[in-house]
Amino acid sequence: MDEGGIQEEPQSSAAAARPLRSTRSGGGSRWVDGSEVDSSESTHWSLEDERSLRGPSTADEAESGGAALSRKFSSGFRRRLGKRPKRVDSLDVEAMIVRGAHGHGNTDMSWMGTAAMAFQTLGVVYGDMGTSPLYVFSDVFSKVPIKSEVEILGALSLVMYTIALIPFAKYVFIVLKAKDNGEGGTFALYSLICRYAKVSLLPNQQRVDEDISSFRLKLPTPELERALCVKECLEKKPLFKNVLLFLVLMGTSMVIGDGILTPSMSVMSAVSGLQGQVAGFDTNAVVIVSILVLLLLFSVQRFGTGKVGVMFAPVLALWFLNLGSIGMYNIIKYDISVVRAFNPMYIYYFFEMNGIKAWSALGGCVLCITGAEAMFADLGHFTVKSIQLAFTAVVFPCLLIAYMGQAAYLMKHPHAVERIFYDSVPDVLFWPVLVIATLAAMIASQAMISATFSCIKQAMALGCFPRIKIIHTSKKVMGQIYIPVMNWFLMVMCIIIVATFRSTNDIANAYGIAEVGVMMVSTALVTLVMLLIWQTNLFLVLCFPIVFGAIEFIYLTAVMSKLLEGGWLPLAFSSLFLCMMYTWNYGSVLKYQSEMRGKISLDFILDLGSTLGTVRVPGIGLVYNELVQGIPSIFGQMLVTLPAMHSTIVFVCIKYVPVPYVPLEERFLFRRVGQKDYHMFRCVARYGYKDVRKEDHSFFEHLLVESLEKFMRREAQELALEASTMEAERDDVSDVSEVPQFLATAAEDLHVPLLSDQRLSDKNRMSGPEGSGPLLPTSSISPEEDPSLEYELSALREAMASGFTYLLAHGDVRATKQSFFTKKFIINYFYAFLRRNCRVGTATLKVPHSNIMRVGMTYMV
Repeated sequence: MDEGGIQEEPQSSAAAARPLRSTRSGGGSRWVDGSEVDSSESTHWSLEDERSLRGPSTADEAESGGAALSRKFSSGFRRRLGKRPKRVDSLDVEAMIVRGAHGHGNTDMSWMGTAAMAFQTLGVVYGDMGTSPLYVFSDVFSKVPIKSEVEILGALSLVMYTIALIPFAKYVFIVLKAKDNGEGGTFALYSLICRYAKVSLLPNQQRVDEDISSFRLKLPTPELERALCVKECLEKKPLFKNVLLFLVLMGTSMVIGDGILTPSMSVMSAVSGLQGQVAGFDTNAVVIVSILVLLLLFSVQRFGTGKVGVMFAPVLALWFLNLGSIGMYNIIKYDISVVRAFNPMYIYYFFEMNGIKAWSALGGCVLCITGAEAMFADLGHFTVKSIQLAFTAVVFPCLLIAYMGQAAYLMKHPHAVERIFYDSVPDVLFWPVLVIATLAAMIASQAMISATFSCIKQAMALGCFPRIKIIHTSKKVMGQIYIPVMNWFLMVMCIIIVATFRSTNDIANAYGIAEVGVMMVSTALVTLVMLLIWQTNLFLVLCFPIVFGAIEFIYLTAVMSKLLEGGWLPLAFSSLFLCMMYTWNYGSVLKYQSEMRGKISLDFILDLGSTLGTVRVPGIGLVYNELVQGIPSIFGQMLVTLPAMHSTIVFVCIKYVPVPYVPLEERFLFRRVGQKDYHMFRCVARYGYKDVRKEDHSFFEHLLVESLEKFMRREAQELALEASTMEAERDDVSDVSEVPQFLATAAEDLHVPLLSDQRLSDKNRMSGPEGSGPLLPTSSISPEEDPSLEYELSALREAMASGFTYLLAHGDVRATKQSFFTKKFIINYFYAFLRRNCRVGTATLKVPHSNIMRVGMTYMV
């Protein structure tokens, strides 16, 4: 048989469609639903599609798959072959019936509900930005001494317009719209781009993933050539894929670096209010108290934010109320003329009078927008309207009034810059404000710690971080997690920073670089979303990076000027995590490619026979691997090493898809591998990057078997339906004029690979127009009446009663001898170290050691 052809074995007319094997040299053909398929998995072609491939009278007709019918009839059926997804892919066949029911934030919330949610955002989203008045002016005027009112008004104008441009204009009105099914953050943008363009370096994408209800894919229209050109460039050039991944990992690593500095800065700024107010409370006392508060903060993390989360919103609401009321009091009492700072000309006067010092002071001005990225990162817990409402109605005006009040106080007391916040508080309110400020600082730190945990989890889901232990602290809120290793690492680093720097001004020098870096990454990714997905007007697309990118670049140059004064610290932490994440992703991609090259041919399995050349004993063997198609090489190693093999073999692949959540009823895909008597299946368990894998092994096993039984029954129904369809179409094959009507609704099947929806469309085609008789018979063989199905189900139940065994590869990844020295160093040492110290996959399911069997194998990459 020629390479690239499709081999068809003769069969009786009453027989069901047999699997067709492709011998394409490229490694496989396609499912009729469009997804790539390897030759090692049986392709379940429908009989009506098979008829379009049968009976070629010439070699040309054989190559094109044309039947011995008229050209019109043949082309119609070839269109059906390309569009009709006849493969039973999902093990939960009712999944697509409720398609769209799991969308995040589909329903419109009432104004009362939006207002209540906006109140909650105060405690989660705006803690970091809300505590910035504690230290912004003290840091700005540590670089620029106050000589006249120009410095005060200029610095105030800088702060006001920075808040108005970055958080208000950029994030509230533009970036928040780039949500991924209600989720936000750097990884959400990356997953959104991955759905519209194949830019993921891990080649495990499947067309059937688009049928997940939360996928919501709307491809660029052919008329918009710009979007298609961007998509083509991203997909065909590996350099662009690597640059995009590098940007995402850099943004994530900077968030982690920011998570190290935020608790130190916030807590120490709040505690420093005691210095000068309590006699004998010097710098050493500030450091000791700050360390004690940090120890308390990180020690309660294991209990989860849900235990104390109910206090977050009221405390922050009270904090913003204090900011606004005290600020208004200071404006009225000291100098109401600070409203002149709304004139941006004072920014020009500020730079004209102070020159390079004013440029350095921009680094302190950046501190007023720390936490702006949290508006987008925490979008998954709230709605866009609630975040916009909270910022517009509460956060923005309160912050402006607070800074104006501090500026008014400085007009009369220019030497009070070091403790400007607490000095501007009336004496009668000092102690209440101190308590509220300390609580607000802890809440701001808590939000940043939780964001760090979330980033680590998302990076693990997308294959960019080694597997580490994750504890879920809430049974109701799945997003509340606790990562012990990261928690203690952050605690140690925060204590070292406080004990080493000993001053908020010194910590502020290190603060801001990571924040500006994350903002620039978001600007680049949102620009790409505008080009590829939103298909915005080109002028508006260019205005976004030019305006906001230029502003952020100016701030970046200012904070980089403090590199030697402590700015190297977040860059060092970010570089460490960036190297770790990129190395893990690089090694994982090379390992996956090595497994793809070492796949076992189905011919080899067929030559062994249904016994697989060994003894088949009762039981279910779960062969864990990373391949979404094909037989992994570790299975051949198991056949050689193990004395017997289980009666039922399931190749299990845990796969993360670029969506936030995958509903449980849409989580699994099943496909049969080989002939029926081999009892081998492939199971792809799909998870979103924010999904939680909390199920234990018994729950997973029960769900797997239940779903496998459902798959077998639906597969039998599919065969029976196709057989009856073929018989009906044989009677009508001479009536060619019926074909266009028959194929009129075939295009509707393009995005419904599951039998549940497909049968609905088949029923619609059975009825002719205007009450005419049915075109196709509706009778089919009941699965209970199929003896082969009952035998297979009884064999599966018997295997389940004998127990499950998890067959794992204890793999060692090594670089080939021909590799460069850098690759050998990265793979053989750094990546190998990460693999040795990360968790194994079965630890997530809590599988007993007695049920695990490991086979050693070395992957040469």
